Amino acid sequence: MKSTEEVRAIVEALKELYPDGICSLDYEKDYELLFSVRLAAQCTDERVNKVTPALFARFPTLEALANADISEVEQYIHSTGFFRAKARDIVLASQMLLSEYGGKVPGTMEDLLKLPGVGRKTANLMLGDVFHVPGVVVADTHCIRITGLLGLTDGSKDPTKVEMQLRKVLPPEESNDFCHRLVFHGRAVCIARRPQCGECVLRPWCDYFSKNVAEPAKD
Repeated sequence: MKSTEEVRAIVEALKELYPDGICSLDYEKDYELLFSVRLAAQCTDERVNKVTPALFARFPTLEALANADISEVEQYIHSTGFFRAKARDIVLASQMLLSEYGGKVPGTMEDLLKLPGVGRKTANLMLGDVFHVPGVVVADTHCIRITGLLGLTDGSKDPTKVEMQLRKVLPPEESNDFCHRLVFHGRAVCIARRPQCGECVLRPWCDYFSKNVAEPAKD
């Protein structure tokens, strides 16, 4: 595992490379982010950002979404995949937000997890981006893969285990933005099938690089 100094160095290197540690999903209202994250499951953020403008123009309020015909919502989000389950979750979650939470996205993990289609990853993203809760970790595929390569985690693929391991080592005030920066890094440099290790600023602290890529020191 990494020392406190090494973790801080990784955090600062990513911060310098990606100053804007923000979510790449476009949204104006809190619930729009919630539903955009649901649409992003097994789908790219880029595709979601192409779909949501028309969806939220057709259903401009939470009340409109709550009263929407699920089959019509399916038509707007079809290209994101798993559209039937996603459409159902969006409509049912809209109804629950109105009936249980006064039309507002709740600000606790417990309440967020009660919403249809919301798991820990989505809940953590909402807590970090909307409510600015320190210490949250969004353990998506980029986060799980890259932190395992770096040696920040033990290489587990289980999102909850990765989240808990990172909560122990990351500075709480940095963790949410750190996870967003890993998404950018995973798309641009640490690409799953063809990592650009030679261009990676995290080389000095990366376990994968030191074990598999770096040339052994000569006597």
